[in-house]
Amino acid sequence: MASRTALVTLATLATLPAPAAPARAAATPRVLPPAGVTQPRVVSADPVDVTPHVLDGIVTAFALVGHTVVVGGQFTAVREAGGGEELPRANIFAFDLRTGRVLPDFAPDLDGPVSALAPGPGGTVYAGGSFTTPVRALIRLRVRDGSPVESFYAPVYGGDVSSLVRLGDRLYVGGDFARVGRSPRTALARVDAATGEVDPAFTVTPGDGPGGAAAIYSMAAVRDRLVVDGSFRTLDGLRRPQLGVIDLTAGRVADWHTEAYAANCKPDFPSYLRGLDLSPDGRYFVVVTTGGPAPRTAKLCDSAARFETYARGERIRPTWVNLTGGDSLYSVAVTGAAVYVGGHQRWLDNPLGSDSAGRGAVSRPGIGAINPGTGRALAWNPTRERGIGVKAFLSVKKGLLVGSDTTELGHEYHARVGMFPAT
Repeated sequence: MASRTALVTLATLATLPAPAAPARAAATPRVLPPAGVTQPRVVSADPVDVTPHVLDGIVTAFALVGHTVVVGGQFTAVREAGGGEELPRANIFAFDLRTGRVLPDFAPDLDGPVSALAPGPGGTVYAGGSFTTPVRALIRLRVRDGSPVESFYAPVYGGDVSSLVRLGDRLYVGGDFARVGRSPRTALARVDAATGEVDPAFTVTPGDGPGGAAAIYSMAAVRDRLVVDGSFRTLDGLRRPQLGVIDLTAGRVADWHTEAYAANCKPDFPSYLRGLDLSPDGRYFVVVTTGGPAPRTAKLCDSAARFETYARGERIRPTWVNLTGGDSLYSVAVTGAAVYVGGHQRWLDNPLGSDSAGRGAVSRPGIGAINPGTGRALAWNPTRERGIGVKAFLSVKKGLLVGSDTTELGHEYHARVGMFPAT
């Protein structure tokens, strides 16, 4: 089998920035607990029939708590797949994964969009976003009835929450805020999962990004690594353009630095990373971007790219890159069998395209799957109505949940929420 460093295809090799100095060889990491759900095969291209419909707006986040799927976004009403009455829901609702039944008692009144969700202990869920009531931007809710867990209190000020990751008794919070509770924190914080108290020992601070004030867009974690992307040039003063890895054991920025996202894309996108996910074993992660077409250049605009989590050194290069040829990717889910990507793309395998299908491009409207080893598109091609794009994936044992702003998935009506079953 070819080595990981030899997996970049000739078509994409020209898009990668040449390193100024060789990176040090990565040490073999110890065996880690799973970062996510492993799926041994690619999911079916035929969506299940039971997922409820979101009747307006957009879905941007999922969390699984037991057998309950919590859905967040910006919307006002939902309806079960079998029909029935329109159910008012203020930017968050929940349904049973097995039956699709909307939970009648989970109906929190959040007055702004929900951008991030994470499962909590004891049948609870954390929700983050730009709402202001009943608590500013971050709340913990009981799934059984939607009531706030009053013992958890971590109001966020000076901005919003865009990403949440829970690891055991700690909750990592990312966004564009300036303070959590009474503690100054720029865009990134760690709080006690039970109480919301800010951890004084975790102070990793993103510096301002190309678009202005620092912001964290996406995060993913295993026990000893937290991967973050967003609008920043530095982490704790160390150069980390838009992407960085934090060593959670040491509590500091890891010896992991790439210049892959230092180059500018179109002026409309001063920062352009939009999503990331770790492999189930935590050994690699995949980043997706927007940015505008940039064929035959060293830019990773409108792309998916794999990086090795435990690589070390300067100017680390992606293992592979898959370019859309000019369309944004917003979400990614890595399951072991596949790397699922979603946005409003028309193609994958398109390094020579510029809002066009270049040589070798394959049609993958709005959703596609990539081979984790080779970086080439898999045959899986259910299609979806493109719209703005897929803003949320969640891989679960039963399949792959998809959240977006459109109503057609796999050639069927599935309004803003759908699931491809595991095969």
